[in-house]
Order: sequence, then C-alpha cells, then structure tokens
Amino acid sequence: MQDMEFTVEEGKLYMLQCRNGKRTGAAAVKMAVDMVGEKLITKEQALLRVEPEQLDQLLHPALDPKVVKTEKELAKGLNASPGAGSGQVVFTADEAEAWAKDGKKVILVRKETSPEDIAGMVAAQGILTSTGGRTSHAAVVARGMGKPCVSGCDAVKFPNENEVVIGDTTFKKGDNITIDGTTGKVYAGVLPVVPATISGELETFLGWADDVRAKSTRVTASGNKVKGFDVLANAEQNEAPLAFKFGANGIGLCRTEHMFFDPAKLPFFRNMILADSTEERKEALKKILPLQKDDFFGIIKAMDGRAVTIRLLDPPLNEFVPKPGAKAEIEQLARDTGKDVSELTVKINALQEANPMLGHRGVRVAITYPEVYEMQVEAIALATAEAEKKGIEHDVRIMIPNVISVNEFVRVRDQALAVIEKVNQQKGTDLKFQIGTMIEFPRAALTADKIAQEADFFSFGTNDLTQTTLGFSRDDYGKFVDCYTKGNLLEEDPFKQLDPEGPGALMRIAEEKGRSAKSNLHLGICGEHGGDPASIALCYDIGLNYVSCSPFRVPIARLAAAQAVIKANLAEKAEKAPAKRPGRKPAAKKETKASAKKTTAKKAPAKKAGAKKTTKAGAKKTRK
Repeated sequence: MQDMEFTVEEGKLYMLQCRNGKRTGAAAVKMAVDMVGEKLITKEQALLRVEPEQLDQLLHPALDPKVVKTEKELAKGLNASPGAGSGQVVFTADEAEAWAKDGKKVILVRKETSPEDIAGMVAAQGILTSTGGRTSHAAVVARGMGKPCVSGCDAVKFPNENEVVIGDTTFKKGDNITIDGTTGKVYAGVLPVVPATISGELETFLGWADDVRAKSTRVTASGNKVKGFDVLANAEQNEAPLAFKFGANGIGLCRTEHMFFDPAKLPFFRNMILADSTEERKEALKKILPLQKDDFFGIIKAMDGRAVTIRLLDPPLNEFVPKPGAKAEIEQLARDTGKDVSELTVKINALQEANPMLGHRGVRVAITYPEVYEMQVEAIALATAEAEKKGIEHDVRIMIPNVISVNEFVRVRDQALAVIEKVNQQKGTDLKFQIGTMIEFPRAALTADKIAQEADFFSFGTNDLTQTTLGFSRDDYGKFVDCYTKGNLLEEDPFKQLDPEGPGALMRIAEEKGRSAKSNLHLGICGEHGGDPASIALCYDIGLNYVSCSPFRVPIARLAAAQAVIKANLAEKAEKAPAKRPGRKPAAKKETKASAKKTTAKKAPAKKAGAKKTTKAGAKKTRK
C-alpha cells in the first residue's frame, strides 16, 4: 500500500511524493483476505503482504501511540516480552499476589526472578528486571504467559527494600509506572493502553499459512527429503489450551521444573536436594511420585491426542532452595525439614555455583543422582498407562537435556527404558516412548552422527547453544549487546535472532551428521528463537521438521513458517527459469490474412471542442 501526494496542473498529473503507507496488523490482514476474495491476488501473495510481527498487535495490548509521542521514557531495557502494562510498583512475588487479591494492578520490579516467583508473576500486569536477557527466567515465563516484560534494564537500581531508582527518578513501593515490553521502554505514571483486537479474518488468513506449510517439501544438505513444516508450542498443562487456540499442533517442550514449586511438592523436593544419602533422596522422591504422576496425566489429557515432548529436570538444584543470606526463608525451611539452621546454611552454600548454567544441571543431575530422572520417567509411564486404560489417546515423548556425548545419553536412556519396562510389567501394558535429546552444546552438534544412532529425535535448545557458541552469558549480555548491534559488530541480538554463522552453522552440521546416521531423524527447535521470523526461515532452510515457541508467538510462527516456504519456492523457480539472452529482440509475428480480416480498424478519438493545446514552452514552464 502506498501513500501518495500528487497534483494535476494543466491536464497533467505530477507525482510529488510517494512512501509506504502505514497500517495496523488488523488492517493488513483484512486487506489481504479481501483482495484474495476479490481475486486480485493469490493466497500466497496475500501471505507475503503481512509482516509476522504485525500480528503482535492482534494478540497483545499496546500503549496509545499518540500518548507515547508526548511522554519521556525513564529508561530502556531489553524488549523481552511484547505488550504493555501499568501498575503500582511491588518488589516481591508475595506482595504482587497480596496486592492483586485486593484488586490493585501491580508491576513486579526485581533484580531478577526465579521459579519461586511464578505466582507473583501471574498476579502482576508486567515484569521489570534490572538484570537478565531475552532468555532469562523472567523473559521466558512472561512470554509464555503473554505478559509484558522489560529485562536487563541496568538503569534500575535498588537503594533499599522499599524504593527503586529508574533512570533519574526514585519510586517508592506503591508508585505507578508503565512498561512497554514491545519496545523495552519504561515510563512514569499510568499511560493509556489500547487493548488487543483479534479480527475475524485472522483464522482464515492463518489457515492459508497452515496449508502452505503442510504441502511443503525440501531436500536438505544431508540429501534427505523433508515434508511439511510444523508449529508446536512450549507450554505446560495450564498453557496448552491457549497454545491450541492459537493453532499449535502439539507441545514441543513441556518443562517439568515449574511443577516442583507447587506447595504440595516443594517441601519434598527440597528434602530430596538437601538429603545426606541416596536412601533419604529416594524416600523424598517416593512422596513426589504420585503428585508428579497426576501432573503428567493432566498434561496427556489436555493434549487430546496431540504429541507432547516432556523435558526431564533441567535447571540447577540451587534454584529450588533459598538464596544464601535469606535468613527468614532458611529459618522457615529449617522448621519445615526439621534440620538445624547452621547445617542448612552450609548445604545451601555448597549448592551455589560460579556458573550454574554450565554446572550441575540437566543430565548431569541424572548421572550423579539417577533416582531423580527415574522418578520422573516412572511418573510419565504410570500417567500414560492410566490414560491408556481410560481410553485417552496419547503420544508422549521424553527428552533428556544438556547432553554432550552419546555415552551420557545411552546411560540415562537405558535407565529410563528399565523403569518403563517395570511399569509395563506392573500394569500389564506395552508402552513405548520415543526418547530423544536436546542439542544445546557445540560438542553435541559435532558428534550428532553418534548420538543419532541412539536417539529417536533431536530438539535444538538454541538459548544454550547461542550462549556456549558465542561465549555470551545469557543473563549478562544485555549490558553490552547494544554496542555490538549499533556498532555493526553483530547484525542482530543473537538471543533474539539465530546467528547463521554461529549456532546456525552448528545446526547445519548436526542435521547433516545426524541424518547421515538416521535418515528419518526428527529435528526441531524449542529455544526462544522458534518464534522469531528470521530464525524460522533459517530452520526451514536447514531442514527442521518443526519449530516450537511460546503460545503467544504461535500465530507469528505459523505465518513466518509459511512465508519461508513461499520464498524458498520462488527462489527455486527463479533458479530453474532459463536466463534471457541480452541484445536479441523477439521476431515480429507475421500477420496472416485470416488474422488481418479479423482485426478491425479503430478510429482515433475525436478531439474535444474548445480544448487548449499545450505549447512546448508551456510544458517546460509547468515542469519547473
């Protein structure tokens, strides 16, 4: 669509200015659907006329653009989760919950968030953190919830427990601020918010995108033909219905760590972490098993036959206990567990790590404490057995995180198979599960041919793959990434858009090596890049079977994936088209007598009486 300025002078049309016209996401979708209905353009052309990010306007509330022009921002951080929200400043998850119950709108402002802050994040209108990046806990959880989040805002300082300094302005607990997760900007006071508007044409439009993806085929670097390009969601049981409403065909990543923060499970899980012996750990895990089984049964039931990939415990264990120095929380934990405060303090300090993202987490926990994953696998198998007996369809897949070698994978996979066989004998079932791994580290990508001989599928965890390939801490890179992008050292924020020469290149190696060992190896992505349009195009080009992203990114991914297919098809056609030889004019057609007879002479249009003739001099004058 063009916005044009013109004038007509002495019967001549003069173009004065021409620029791309601005339109909302809703308008762009409606125009595309209407033009297909009027047979002016094809469905494929319509899909290319809407930018995927424009769909955000249909899914998230936004600040009134007229008001934003007149307001001065206090600070700017990373635009970690789109949307806008206003509310009173609170500093803890407990405050957010309590104030929200009283009917107050709040913004949770913290240095960082952790899994134990989930309830407060649910209650808040938005989250603002002074540290962390686009893959930090606050950012990932906020995107899953569809809440605005600004992370890594280093202009946010905490002088004491009841105040925060944002830029040059001090706010007390209860003061109002507004955050814009789409731009990363923070404002003082309450700014008006424009609610999201979902148009009736959106599902029609995205239905065309789904058809394009389903019919797609491509040949990858490994020489294998891949059909279709699916869109799944990163979601848990409570988020699954929303993901399916937005068009996800299944769950590509179901995280299990948040389940342990359920008040019914957390005391037992903490007892397991703080246990002095294997027997103590197993005793604590026995109490969690039936609760975890109920969790997984709920997930399977919510899937309604769709596939779900359940990732076994991933984060470091120190995330589940109070932080060192949190005296009140440690004292409460001592009362709950019956342990001495000084003893607990020593254990909690021992759990701390200099670099926890590269520490005792994921598969490494299963290597040192195999009973943890064994409990989770048993709960998955028991839940699936119950679903089968109740006639509920199931397609459950088990994913092992943080693998760097085939030996690690085989050991944990074999432990899981032994547990599944035990459940089959107990329940009289014949359950079989696909067991795969995440590819999150360079060594795993470089040895993908060996791992593929044992694994049923790969899922690229691109948050960690980016971190370990570039050497950027995903929680600290926000301090310097702007200097890299603005200084043209990096084209884009690598945690927002996949770097094709870094983790993208490793993914190509893993695809080629993996499918050289197993031609039908299923490949996907479950990192946050799975909802970024440019990254989705790269994933299609590499040959992935699917992308998986946060529920609110699913519509964007559906469109971006279809556009990747259409553009790849157009490029392929352009390559196959014969090149035109320059300098040769096509031979003129000889007119046959028959065609000459059919051709009727056209009369020149009669000149209008009284029309002025434009002189050459006059024409020149007009052009000045």
